[in-house]
Amino acid sequence: MEVIRLDQVSLWRRTQEEFSYDLKKTLLSVLEGKYREPAKKLVLEKIDLVVERGEKIGIIGANGSGKSTLLKIISGILKPTSGSVRVYGQIAPLIELGAGFDPEISVMDNILLYGILLGFSRAEMIGRVQSILEFAELEDYAFVPVKGLSSGMVARLGFAIATDVQPDILILDEVLSVGDERFKNKCKQRIEKFWDVNATVLVVSHDLNFIKQSCEKVMWLEKGAIRFIGNGCEAVKFYLKTT
Repeated sequence: MEVIRLDQVSLWRRTQEEFSYDLKKTLLSVLEGKYREPAKKLVLEKIDLVVERGEKIGIIGANGSGKSTLLKIISGILKPTSGSVRVYGQIAPLIELGAGFDPEISVMDNILLYGILLGFSRAEMIGRVQSILEFAELEDYAFVPVKGLSSGMVARLGFAIATDVQPDILILDEVLSVGDERFKNKCKQRIEKFWDVNATVLVVSHDLNFIKQSCEKVMWLEKGAIRFIGNGCEAVKFYLKTT
């Protein structure tokens, strides 16, 4: 049973230079007759992908190859310029850990809010608060506003919530870089539990050994296009030949 389907998905985005081109400069260029249409870059090109329920898929590629963008498209954070995206099931994206938190409210209230946004009831999330705080090692920060946490603490909190609620689809983007070595190993052990259940997992990582050992299928992206998808060892071998 398929849970994710992408058909001919492409995405054009404005370049970083154009994002920083402020309104004042734009108006001035119009008055001077020098205005030009914003430059755009093809970030994803005609991506076709079908993910079956329970599959564990690794995504590899160089920086800027479109890996994180693809995950954002699947998660609904970005909309494709063309093509279609269909996702069936409850999805928890760990793409920018902590990006969805409200910095003004407490850690506990953010846990409740995050869970409710994922479709869980308030009562169920209240029952999960303690285990989330313990895993994130933030028991003493339950009533502290998130803005009072370090970036590492926020990342730990985001990881703890998304992996505690056990969604149908878990999307991981370089989360194994969270914290020190001890906490990274703790994260790996938590992630491994998803391999024992029927959850669907998409994971982006530069840890190629982890990808080979843990993912039954691996996709190699290059310049926004799929270069290879299949056996993990083969995908990693082909990828390393180009680096």
